[in-house]
Amino acid sequence: QVQLVESGGGLVQPGGSLRLSCAVSGSIVSIWAMGWYRQAPGQQRELVATIISGGSINYADSVKGRFTISRDNAKNTVYLQMNSLKPEDTAVYYCNVRTSVLIMPYWGKGTLITVSS
Repeated sequence: QVQLVESGGGLVQPGGSLRLSCAVSGSIVSIWAMGWYRQAPGQQRELVATIISGGSINYADSVKGRFTISRDNAKNTVYLQMNSLKPEDTAVYYCNVRTSVLIMPYWGKGTLITVSS
């Protein structure tokens, strides 16, 4: 069974930084894409950032220039460095993994990021 374990969430003041990690384990051979989504209270889940095996990276406009996604293929781990955090970044952040563009993704259970003074 595939497991996605997220870590790094918590409370941070506006302007601060956090780093999220998502480690993938279980019966998985290869990973095509890894990424992060988030969902704030009363809002729909939205894409934050994704990184594909070939190196292509996409960011939401709201986080571009502040967040950086990276991956360690040897460890099957994806990271999200979040700088200059804003209160509107407050949300539950979910790790997302795809083994193929045609296969349903795997999801982590989510980690709460709260940006507040």
